[in-house]
Amino acid sequence: MRDCLTCGTCCFSYLENYVRVTGDDHARLGDHAESLVRFDGNQAFMRMTEGHCAALTIDREKGRFVCSVYALRPETCRDLERGSPACEGELATKSERPLVALRVVGR
Repeated sequence: MRDCLTCGTCCFSYLENYVRVTGDDHARLGDHAESLVRFDGNQAFMRMTEGHCAALTIDREKGRFVCSVYALRPETCRDLERGSPACEGELATKSERPLVALRVVGR
């Protein structure tokens, strides 16, 4: 099983409405909500940047993926358990994306 910090796969998506943010999530994000949350009508989502969640910090030197708001992250992210069937599904469908991001960012 991969360590989340060396994986980051679940933070990547080409969908703009990828991680739903509830009212509780928005409140928990506090001051970070302004820069990390976008609205689509009356629904809120984590902002996506360059194919990944805007809260994701890519540390190219260490090859790590760190959530900048881990302690405050939305419930959707909290519910995704490492090694769970949902995690395995993420790995099966898009595990190459973090590797591409490391190469692109590391130019």
